[in-house]
Amino acid sequence: MKTLKIKITFTEEILGTASNNPDLFSDYIASKAPDAKTTEEEIEDLGVDGKVEKSMTIFPKQDGVPFLYDYQIKGFLKDSCKALRKVPGTVSSKVKAYKQEIDGLVFPKPRKIPIHVNGEIGICERPLRASTPMGERIALSISESCPEGSWIELEIVTLTDGMEDLVRECLDYGALRGIGQWRNSGKGRFVWEETG
Repeated sequence: MKTLKIKITFTEEILGTASNNPDLFSDYIASKAPDAKTTEEEIEDLGVDGKVEKSMTIFPKQDGVPFLYDYQIKGFLKDSCKALRKVPGTVSSKVKAYKQEIDGLVFPKPRKIPIHVNGEIGICERPLRASTPMGERIALSISESCPEGSWIELEIVTLTDGMEDLVRECLDYGALRGIGQWRNSGKGRFVWEETG
């Protein structure tokens, strides 16, 4: 077992991913939580403010501080490994059943990872385009945004020695594809370093 202590610094703004619609969250997303305590905790952390549009995505907050959940880091690692499996010679290309390996052998902590905001939380608005049977459709998407230079610190526990190399490789990929909403456009990109 090895614990990597890391600091992630965002080189592009990171966008919130939690719905600001309390009905959508409690009826659908929170119903997928493993237990009622988790459901209540996640709804409470959103601190939904009726003055903000329900369609906006936000960061969950604890005592006013935005944070990422540990499972968002794990999801990033799985997404990165999936892409890097196609690159010959990478650690990821050699891992079989990568989702099960990451789920069972890699554990980010703490559960709530505070974002140290570099300045103020802002708003990012962008158009969403879709081709539908009814023709082209355009909608506006709005998200809370933590600016470039914001950072997080966390630990990633790996239960086997080989997994720490996989984690490092996936974290390196964060410079190309980030965490959060609209990451295909470069949002949420980051650099990282080991701090201990």
